[in-house]
Amino acid sequence: MPAVNLGMPAAPPPVLAPRRRSRQIRVGSVLVGGDAPVSVQSMTTTPTTDINATLQQIAELTASGCDIVRVAVPSQDDADALPIIARKSQIPVIADIHFQPKYVFQAIDAGCAAVRVNPGNIRQFDDKVGEIAKAAKDAGVSLRIGVNAGSLDARLLQKHGKATPEALVESAVWEAGLFEEHDFHDFKISVKHNDPIVMVQAYRQLAARGDWPLHLGVTEAGPAFQGTIKSATAFGILLGEGIGDTIRVSLSAPPVEEIKVGLQILQSLNLRERKLEIVSCPSCGRAQVDVYTLADQVTAGLEGMTVPLRVAVMGCIVNGPGEAREADLGVASGNGKGQIFVKGEVIKTVPEHEIVATLIEEAQRIADELGPDAPTGTAQVVTA
Repeated sequence: MPAVNLGMPAAPPPVLAPRRRSRQIRVGSVLVGGDAPVSVQSMTTTPTTDINATLQQIAELTASGCDIVRVAVPSQDDADALPIIARKSQIPVIADIHFQPKYVFQAIDAGCAAVRVNPGNIRQFDDKVGEIAKAAKDAGVSLRIGVNAGSLDARLLQKHGKATPEALVESAVWEAGLFEEHDFHDFKISVKHNDPIVMVQAYRQLAARGDWPLHLGVTEAGPAFQGTIKSATAFGILLGEGIGDTIRVSLSAPPVEEIKVGLQILQSLNLRERKLEIVSCPSCGRAQVDVYTLADQVTAGLEGMTVPLRVAVMGCIVNGPGEAREADLGVASGNGKGQIFVKGEVIKTVPEHEIVATLIEEAQRIADELGPDAPTGTAQVVTA
């Protein structure tokens, strides 16, 4: 019987809903909105004044798949560092501006791809909109109107009592209108909140009010585990409804972890091509091997593998053969040995202590067959 490829599909499965129609803007070399892929952002945690450390972190983010990076500009010294960072970064740099409108103009002059402005805490921001719009338009720089629950305009807090979805949206729509009055349209909007439910409600309302491209974020989402859950919940709802053009997962963790989570969310929703995927069973009383260790060892052994490949690591005879058969590469383990499947066919049976090495060897062989032009990606582990 000829081998049949039952692994990674040639074309991605359908998404849950069509993308919302939004206007398209440019953030340096990255298109945001319209039919552009949903992009993934993060923010450096180094002092922006430490140019070498900041560029090193940007390089790490770039290698992890980050599309756009944001840097903080709280002081004049930070603003002075922007020209070098913007010039040497491999990906577009967004300057994050609060409190001082003068830094907006310096960021534009420095060659930043975009500027994030927070209307709630920039002094006399509305009075500066016309000047900001002209400077940004002349330089071909886009903006993000970044409304945040933690820094909402005091007038809106007094009106609504707290940072409700309606308050966030009212702030965003008001500021968008001011820029549009100056014939400036190259901006995206975010309405971030730390509560995923409030955040989802705000973005739904905002999406219904206009065609602005939207930057999704659960602000201050928390430590890695909690923040991942909150972000995946909120992003899954909104992106599943077609809402969202660029995302940032806000974690109390190294920025590279934000990119890993963001990319996994997009891949899970078929908004990015699925890459190296390890399907492993959660284990149970039927398991006849240490599935946890086996899955961890296979994941570690395939780190750096960048081809689209589904690898199944299964621990018993109930679902094991079926899952292994439907992967590009898999093992169904039991009784101290493992059946190795490639493209739906059993190619050999090996002792348990040879399973990891055999899977890595076969994965490398498949990668070599795909060649250097195969799409690149990052490993993910999915428990079946």
